[in-house]
Amino acid sequence: MRILHTSDWHLGKKLDNFSRIEEQKQVLAEICKIADQEKVDVVIIAGDLFDTYNPGTEAEELFYKTLKKLAKNGSRPVIAIAGNHDSPDRIEVPDPLAKECGIILAGFPNTKIPALKLDTGIEIINTEPGFLELKLAHLAYSLRLLYTPYANEFRLKTFLDITDTEEELRQILAKHWQKAASKYCDTEGVNILMAHLFMMQKNAPQPEEPEDEKPILYLGGAQPVFTTNIPAQIQYTALGHLHKKQIVSEKNMAVYSGTPLSYSMSEAEQDKYVIITEIKPGTPAKLKPIKLQNGRKLIRKTFTEVDLACIWLQENQNTIVELTMKTDMFMAAEDIKKIHKVHDYVKIIPEVKNRHVHDYKTTNIDLTKSMEELFSDYFKHEKNGLAPNKDILNIFKEIYAQEER
Repeated sequence: MRILHTSDWHLGKKLDNFSRIEEQKQVLAEICKIADQEKVDVVIIAGDLFDTYNPGTEAEELFYKTLKKLAKNGSRPVIAIAGNHDSPDRIEVPDPLAKECGIILAGFPNTKIPALKLDTGIEIINTEPGFLELKLAHLAYSLRLLYTPYANEFRLKTFLDITDTEEELRQILAKHWQKAASKYCDTEGVNILMAHLFMMQKNAPQPEEPEDEKPILYLGGAQPVFTTNIPAQIQYTALGHLHKKQIVSEKNMAVYSGTPLSYSMSEAEQDKYVIITEIKPGTPAKLKPIKLQNGRKLIRKTFTEVDLACIWLQENQNTIVELTMKTDMFMAAEDIKKIHKVHDYVKIIPEVKNRHVHDYKTTNIDLTKSMEELFSDYFKHEKNGLAPNKDILNIFKEIYAQEER
């Protein structure tokens, strides 16, 4: 069985004020192409389908069109769960219609997918809250899937009807997973866990969440879950939430596929992937990460000269740039305009060099000086000796002229 694992699409997301929707269209089309080229049997999407609880029309339209294309008219099952950015109710709204197309959507940890049999040969033969067993006509064995959409600790206990308020999240999940695994997951089929949560090896360094990601640890969120909580029967754990592709544990084959695009500057220079997993009953999973080609690279660059920065920006158009400009004085407005004119996705961070501290804290004010000279002295006093540039002086002159009228 060949499975394509992807996650964290964050459809509708912007970087600052830059829309990423066109890049998202391109990279999702690429994922559809990879699914066909690799002849995958099942597609799983491990949460954070959208970037907000109320995504825009364009983001929703892109999501459903992509799922339909991946499902190939109901001949290939596509299974998606909600993440911490998603509205669980919204994710499940189209489920009755979606299932007829081979698309299975789960918003809650206790969601129970009804039994299903399609003319295309897709059949759900066993189902419980958080579990389904899927049979495909061209394979002699079934897929057993444990799925856990995101929920914080309080909601998870409510969904799973846990009365012991002191029991830890990881213990609750371990028991929930093991119950289904013990009942259904023998070596006669393929056994997978899909979840949107923070997983790590016990006593290992904690991976960092992306800088603009909603944290799900501790602050009203959830504890980290350990790889030791995964049932022994599971051959592959498809994870969502962390944005960088990483294998959390080779023993349990717990894998974050990462985002299809870089969504914050903490992901600058990162390559992005989908994971093709080949699994047979009773054997370890074989992974084939495929690097995605679409989407602008996020790059951090530093320059001291505007002209050199503009040359580099002109040569690197298919990027989103965080540009640090180290200058002796505050940047002039015309230089900022010049940079934005040559590149449409650039964020400028001015950094003034050689800001030596001078002793301008004198109590004596020379009233024989002009207002412009006095303003310059004040500016130097406040900016540790840095003189105002031409643009700042012109603004001061305009304001002063208005006050004199």
